[in-house]
Amino acid sequence: MTDSIQDYLHFLRVEKQLAQNTLVSYEKDLKSYISDLSESQQIKSLEDVERHHILAHLQNLKSSGHSARTLARHISSIRSFHQFLLREKVSSSDPTVHLEIPQQDRTLPKILSLEEIEELLEAPNRSKPQGLRDRAMLELLYASGMRISECISLAIEDVHLTMGFVRCYGKGGKERIIPLGRTALGAVEEYLREGRPKLAKKEVRTDALFINQRGIGLTRQGFWKLLKEHALKAGIKNEITPHTLRHSFATHLIENGADLRAVQEMLGHADISTTQIYTHVSKTRLKEVYKQFHPRA
Repeated sequence: MTDSIQDYLHFLRVEKQLAQNTLVSYEKDLKSYISDLSESQQIKSLEDVERHHILAHLQNLKSSGHSARTLARHISSIRSFHQFLLREKVSSSDPTVHLEIPQQDRTLPKILSLEEIEELLEAPNRSKPQGLRDRAMLELLYASGMRISECISLAIEDVHLTMGFVRCYGKGGKERIIPLGRTALGAVEEYLREGRPKLAKKEVRTDALFINQRGIGLTRQGFWKLLKEHALKAGIKNEITPHTLRHSFATHLIENGADLRAVQEMLGHADISTTQIYTHVSKTRLKEVYKQFHPRA
């Protein structure tokens, strides 16, 4: 059964051209699924899988404390996997037909206030090359709304300082162009001029824009650690992730009157309904301001 997973992942990689992070997620979900089928439910062949076997697997996940969002993702992975097996004639039927996706609680994304953003952007020590790098990354993330995976994948040539934009590749390798403000462009330019040359190593050749002290591309884990340190220095008490900057970028744009379609394009959302969550965030913040400052609220 594990061979079928590899065949499916190959299909997603070659035919669908899905991003590596998405493939890793599919593989993790399906390995958990196959393991449950073979070990807990004694299923020897995918042809023998029926709807109640899948429901039992989902119940096991739920009992383990997984959220409705995680269950929905697992169902999506399992459903598309069985559809692939049916299409490839590995199975004669699809046991996921009429399988319902659990209702998800729609939680509003956490964002930073303008004051917190200012404190965070000023936190890196610009007297050191690492500080110039961190400042440039933070400015770029907030100025563009890029995902951290997109940011650490940038090459030097992807940032066009004279033209004022950055080119990045999102989910599925889709390219998008995002305009940048003077502050972000200035921070990147200063890093390229004074920071990156001091971090680069002669024995290591890389065109990665953001590199660590060993001269190689910065990792997601590396930036996550740096972000935590700068947030602590900035006095930000709430939990913060790289995605918090993306959420803040979108919300602050919409609060200041930006067109929803333009924000959708800059974020790289395939569906505008995904972008609309930020209008709800904006309304929630308005209510909070009203309650706090109106004398008869």
